[in-house]
Amino acid sequence: MEIGLVGCGSWGANVLRDLRTLGCDVRVVARSKASFTRARDGGAATVVREIAELGPVDAIVAVTPIETHAAVLEEVLAVGVPVFVEKPLCDDAGDAARLAALAPDRLFVMDKWRYHAGVAAIADIVTTGRFGGVHGMRTVRVQPDSRHAEDVTWVLTPHDLAIALEVLGEVPRPRAASGQWAEGRLVTMHALLETDRGWHALEVSERAPATERRVELHCDEGVVVLGGGWDEHVLVHLAGGRTERIEARGELPLLAELRAFVGFLDGGPPPKSSAAEGAATV
Repeated sequence: MEIGLVGCGSWGANVLRDLRTLGCDVRVVARSKASFTRARDGGAATVVREIAELGPVDAIVAVTPIETHAAVLEEVLAVGVPVFVEKPLCDDAGDAARLAALAPDRLFVMDKWRYHAGVAAIADIVTTGRFGGVHGMRTVRVQPDSRHAEDVTWVLTPHDLAIALEVLGEVPRPRAASGQWAEGRLVTMHALLETDRGWHALEVSERAPATERRVELHCDEGVVVLGGGWDEHVLVHLAGGRTERIEARGELPLLAELRAFVGFLDGGPPPKSSAAEGAATV
């Protein structure tokens, strides 16, 4: 596969690495000196400054700052090939709806947590009803700081909305929220949302004393917990203090989602998080 990669920052370099692991030739659009160096050192087939200079490609992966997504997608969708964009789809609901309508079958969002083996295990528990009926889900995504220009609304929240989509079957509807602002940006938010299958209590912050990633599924018979992003198991806390461990091993989510996209290009099923689902998240 000949893949165009737009953006080669610190995360884009990981995308380049995994695309090459999957056997793709990657042509990179990199405008800064640091991005050019990452692309060259990461084994890019070519490095150019503009999307128009990419040449023929089978697909494009866009990994640029969130505020640029809408403009970048306008340009790359004009190439006429499938596009995989880093979450969120963009930072404006009107733009998101327009982009989703423009390319409903060839624009997809990189929601890596939908490919996490622990999240897949929790989703399977919902499907099978293994621990009784589902009441709701709680997610915690907090950390001491952030290296992003955008606030927690755009950097952290999309991950947990994607988890809700995977586990509860839809992007949840917001019902209430409270937040803390500092220096003009939202740094902490607690939100209560709902789906047809149950509630979703969400907490995100860039002002926490420590980093935590946690997913809880509350069922009739107990609480299913994924305790961290690197965990390869979930724990089920049952009545009477009993605990059951369910193994959840798999490849790293970034590699898994890129494998799904490359498989789609080769005739397989589409990757998760369609343009419509991405627009619903925005």
